[in-house]
Amino acid sequence: MAESHRLYVKGKHLSYQRSKRTNNPSVSLLEIEGVGSPDEAKFYLGKRVAYVYRASKEIRGSKIRVIWGKITRTHGNNGAVRASFKKNLPPKTFGASVRIMLYPSNI
Repeated sequence: MAESHRLYVKGKHLSYQRSKRTNNPSVSLLEIEGVGSPDEAKFYLGKRVAYVYRASKEIRGSKIRVIWGKITRTHGNNGAVRASFKKNLPPKTFGASVRIMLYPSNI
């Protein structure tokens, strides 16, 4: 049996940062698999995030695209984190999976 050598942790795009009536698309809220408290989430601060998706048009021989971001701080008491992306994630990605890379490392 081959061992998995993933350099990322799975996560979900929950929503944008928001208040009762307004939302802020420049800050995305992410849920990281296996993280349940702000203390556990602190390990991921500064880590790179990739939203990988497939497009219909081929560019440079590939239909796969990536939007990169960075985890900036924790959010709330359940281990969610805030992330900012180079280009804001579109609303259709709510509930979609993202990859939280295990670099840059501060260990």
